[in-house]
Amino acid sequence: MGLTDLAAARPPPGPGHNNGPTLEPGNSWRKYAWTRARADLLPTLPIEVLRLRVRRAQELGLPYKTYAGVRASTGRDVIGFLFSSNALDLYRKGQALPEDLRTRLQGLVACDRTGLVHPPLTAETLLELTPLDAAFPAPAPHLSWSGMRDHVKGVIRARRNPAEGYLIIGETPQERDWAEAAQAAGFLTGSRYFNPAP
Repeated sequence: MGLTDLAAARPPPGPGHNNGPTLEPGNSWRKYAWTRARADLLPTLPIEVLRLRVRRAQELGLPYKTYAGVRASTGRDVIGFLFSSNALDLYRKGQALPEDLRTRLQGLVACDRTGLVHPPLTAETLLELTPLDAAFPAPAPHLSWSGMRDHVKGVIRARRNPAEGYLIIGETPQERDWAEAAQAAGFLTGSRYFNPAP
């Protein structure tokens, strides 16, 4: 008897039923069968693939769980980051990039490192201060949702990559919206990315 047969054999709940667990005999077996069937549907990765993905997560400076979650939700690898100047702790001219952030950015060689900079800084200034591959102005705060989407997607298109391959590293709620508007791979705060939990 399959799972569909089990479901079909059970009568619908009557009036006043709160849809709690059934008290009918065989509940334990049905729960076991359902759990086993669900586990059989989940993919199991060969150990070699798992090792490659763990190494890739390390190259990207991401915890494996975060990296695996992005891969599972997008179906693709992370190929780049969009760092807001806020996430890099750069807010005004004359500031220097903190040394620990510089070290982390320099270690990211297997992906695209692009910056989105807020005024009064400029893209040119951000490139002088950081080891990023490219920099662009951030979307203006007054932009509509579609304007913000077009701006961020335009930046990623200029890098010749698909949006769903980019993680956005920012700090503010507006920067979190960039990820959703552009349909990027996801969003992490700068503090979480640069100071991962052990």
